Amino acid sequence: MGETIIQADVTIEGDLLAKGGTISINGHVSGDIEARAVQILAPGTVEGSINAEDVAISGQLQGSVKCDVLSLSEESIVSADVAAGTMTMKSGADLTGRVSVRGQ
Repeated sequence: MGETIIQADVTIEGDLLAKGGTISINGHVSGDIEARAVQILAPGTVEGSINAEDVAISGQLQGSVKCDVLSLSEESIVSADVAAGTMTMKSGADLTGRVSVRGQ
């Protein structure tokens, strides 16, 4: 499946849907995202909910995330309710919110 890239100079207001694909965010998204995989790259930001199989965050998320696999890098800043199957979090990551990791 394809990959959609939101460049650093792009702001999107609205929901994004790419059920079988990957969305990589360098810019700003204000809305909900549903995809197979989502990457929030630094300096990318998302305000909304994310529903995906795989989520990797190096940028910022404010909202919620529901996924099978969540990875937070040392640069990530997350203020969200998290529901994940598994989660890895590097030293230096900033996470605030309710977290539920069910293990797989």
